[in-house]
Order: sequence, then structure tokens, then C-alpha cells
Amino acid sequence: MTDSKPIRRIAIVGTGVIGASWAAEYLARGFDVVATDPAPNAESNLRKLVDEAWKDLTSIGLAKGASRDRLKFTTNMKEALSGADFVQENGPERPDFKMKLYAEMDEVVPVDSLLASSSSGITPSVIQSQCKHAERVVIGHPFNPPHIIPLVEVVGGSKTSPDAIERAIRFYASIGKRPIHLKKELPGHVANRFQAALYREMLNVIEQGVLSVEDADAAVCFGPGLRWGVMGQSLQWHLGGGAGGIKHFMEHLMPPLEGMMKALGNPNITPELKQKVINGVMQEAAGRPVDELAEEENRVLIGLLKLRAKSGLNKENTQSTAAA
Repeated sequence: MTDSKPIRRIAIVGTGVIGASWAAEYLARGFDVVATDPAPNAESNLRKLVDEAWKDLTSIGLAKGASRDRLKFTTNMKEALSGADFVQENGPERPDFKMKLYAEMDEVVPVDSLLASSSSGITPSVIQSQCKHAERVVIGHPFNPPHIIPLVEVVGGSKTSPDAIERAIRFYASIGKRPIHLKKELPGHVANRFQAALYREMLNVIEQGVLSVEDADAAVCFGPGLRWGVMGQSLQWHLGGGAGGIKHFMEHLMPPLEGMMKALGNPNITPELKQKVINGVMQEAAGRPVDELAEEENRVLIGLLKLRAKSGLNKENTQSTAAA
């Protein structure tokens, strides 16, 4: 595999919410995009979702050559993949389905093209297990929605070449994403595991009657969540250590934090607790439909990302990530 091959044509396999968001992102970055999905009405649904995302993408800033006219659709997967330089797959989260799909894609995608899966939980070693050219298969898991959130988790399987991982990281970084390299495979990767860890304790305090659902959400988004939108937790603790920074934090503040970690709860997720959360969320939503809430979230996220760009906080060294 050579890294000299330019990426100009992106194939999107699976055009649900994630696939359509990826399609919009790649179009906005000036690529030719060909999408494929066997589902009824897939093309009309895809184009509708791309149109809806285009307003946000225009606000973020379109690359030279960006155009929705560069989107093509076909139900013939071989036709979609035969000329692809990069494939972003977004199929159902079933190991058996992924294994069969990748074996089929592997037969028709040029051998020097990358195959990236948006899978949120299946490990790449499973996905690539039936491929003849498994060395070019990686996970490129986005955070939803991909056309707005910069994070992409990149991880290779047991047969993935280091070159493929580095190429994927460089490619995602080149279009403005923030790729991170998982050096080991974990079910669910890492970002969703972080969310699960936080939500476990949120459910614990709700179950124990410590906080209402609304106040548990407020404790996150009006407290540490604001900081997390600026910098990560470890760097935050560097600030928390004062003049002594992270060294002072580790020496003097980590012991009480460690004790708190040991006291974290393990909630019993009963039907009653689930209903309590449902009731609380519906009260918190106050009749606003999901689409309206999502639009509001996207608008605020775009504003935050623009502020981060102005401050230089988006300029992390992705090359060191690739080489690590």
C-alpha cells in the first residue's frame, strides 16, 4: 500500500443518519461522493438529510469545490466501490453482517484504497476477519453528528497495517477532524465508554434519590461539561493543581479522588429506573421535539467550535498521534 495515492472519490456504504452525515461532510470538503444503500427510498432520504446538514456546514465553512451536485447514488454496491479511494461504511451493527459485507467490499475496492468502518462497538479484527486484503481495514468511528463533531476514533485490527492507520489519521485530520489513535481494540472503543462511565454514576444518584433527572443533567452541562468543551479532563487537573500543576494534583489531590472512585455506585437498572429517567427527560424537554433540540445543540456546538478555532485550542498535534 502506498500513501501517494490521492483521495478524491469517497464511497459511502449505508446511508442512514450516520452515513448521510458523513456524505454531507465529505461533499462540504470538496470530494466526489458516491453512496449506496439497498433500502427503499434510500436516495431520497439521503438527499433530504444532506440538504438539512448543508445549512450547518455552510456556517462552519465550505471547502473549495464543495457542492451537493457531486453526490451520486446507486443501489449497485460494486458500481459504487470500484473507483473509490476511500470507503466509509455505516451498515448495521451486527458482527456477522459486517464480516460478510467487508469480504464482499474487499473484492471490488481497489487494493490501495482504505476501508473505514463507522462501527460504534464491533472491533476491527472481527470486521476484517474474512478479507483477503485485511491490512487496509480500519475503524473510523465518528461522534454523532459526523458533519459537526470533530472526533474520529481510529483503530486497526490484528491484520491492519501501521501504514493504513497512519493514512487514515492523516486523511481525517486533513478534512478538519480530530482523529485519535486507539492502540488497542476495546468493545465500544473509548468515547462511548467514557459516556457510559459517567452515565453509570448519573443513574446511581438518580436511583438513590440524590438528584432528579433534570438536576443530574444540569450538574454535567452547567459544571464540568462546560470545561470539557474547552479541554480534556487530565489537562483540566493540570489547572486544578494550581501553580504546581499536574504534579501537585497527583501528589496531593489524587488520593481523595481515588477514594471517591472507589465509592462510585453500580445502579440496578430496573424498569422503574428506566421509566423514572424517561419521565424526567420528557419533563426536561418541555414539549420540544427531538429535531428542535438537535438543531439547538448543533447551533451551540458550531459556535463553540468557532471559539475554539479562534483560541487555537483545535490545533492539537495529530502527527504525533499518528506516529505514537
